[in-house]
Order: sequence, then C-alpha cells, then structure tokens
Amino acid sequence: MTDVIRVLLADDHHVVRAGLRAVLGAEPDIVVVAEVSGGRDAIDRARAGDVDVVLMDLQFGPGPQGLDATAAIAAMPGAPRVLVLTTYDSDADLLAALEAGATGYLLKDTPPEDLARAVRAAAAGEQTMAPALTSRLVRRVRQPQTALSPREIEVLQLVASGLSNRDIAKRLFLSEATVKSHLVHVFGKVGADSRTAAVASARERGIIRP
Repeated sequence: MTDVIRVLLADDHHVVRAGLRAVLGAEPDIVVVAEVSGGRDAIDRARAGDVDVVLMDLQFGPGPQGLDATAAIAAMPGAPRVLVLTTYDSDADLLAALEAGATGYLLKDTPPEDLARAVRAAAAGEQTMAPALTSRLVRRVRQPQTALSPREIEVLQLVASGLSNRDIAKRLFLSEATVKSHLVHVFGKVGADSRTAAVASARERGIIRP
C-alpha cells in the first residue's frame, strides 16, 4: 500500500458518489482514483492494481450486484480491501457481505469522520462495521441458540419474497423436507407459529430486509 490510500467508489447514484468524493477528498491521506456505477465495472476497475480500498454499494442495476462484485474482487491476487457502504442493515446482508470477503460494513448515514476512519482501517486490513451491526453480531455469539444460521436467514428471506417451499428448494438446491426443517427451526428461534409471523418478527429484529 502507498502512503496515500487510493479509493474506488462503486455506487449507481451520482449524487452519492459526488458526496463521497467530497468527503474523502478533504482527507490528506485519501484520494479517490475512480468511480463506477455498476458491479461489472467495479470488478474490471479493481483489476488495474492501483486501488487500495473499494467502497461498495450492495444494490446496482442490471449485472453483478454488490455481493457478486465483492466476492470477485476479494478473490483477486493482491486484492484491494472491500468496504461495503449501503442502506441495508439486515443480518442477512451483513453476513452475506462478510462471507463474500468484505473487510467492513457501514451504513450510508455514517458520519464523515467515521467513514474516513473506516477507510484507513480497511486499508490496514482491519475489520470495521456500523456499531449497531456490531452489537447484533455480539448477540449472535452470546446467544447462539436463538440466532438464525445463514441458511435459515436465506430461507426466511425467500419466504418473505413470496416463494413457496417448493420454489425455495429449487432455488437453493435443497429438498422440500430440508426447507421445512429450516422453517421449523426458524419458528422456534423467533417465537412464531406461521410463515407470516416469522417474517414479521425477523423484519422487526433486523434479521431480514423490510
């Protein structure tokens, strides 16, 4: 890494990119070297080898989404660090991003000084994330018996999207019996007796997206 931290902005909103460029441009040790509006462009630009940190949104238009781009970039030799910056604060998105290789996870209401500090931490290879999400991760560790597994969260997110057990089984390459088993465990952990109640409870707790 050079003395100056080189950042790539990946967000499909021009106003957001302009704001990030202004905030980070005010820091003497951070420079925005490029900005892109899609996952595919983020992957291609990261390959140039002149980026230390990628600020990655999760949702783009057509093409690879933020998680896909994060995984692809993290797998590159000498990969830049990926710091997710998004509006999504669910456990499902957080766990998926960390699994994809993200070094950190921040929300878009992060104060400018905290954003700059997170970019420096990411460049140094240190994990950083929004305080509220850190608290939820700590609860998952301290209360594993009531924490939904990544697979259970994935199944419940698909239930929330309106998919049937059969459709979920096809999507995740599972048997319907396995999907039902996951849902039984979910119902027990969130204290629900139906799919609707389980989805409502999970949304209220921030486990899945609203």
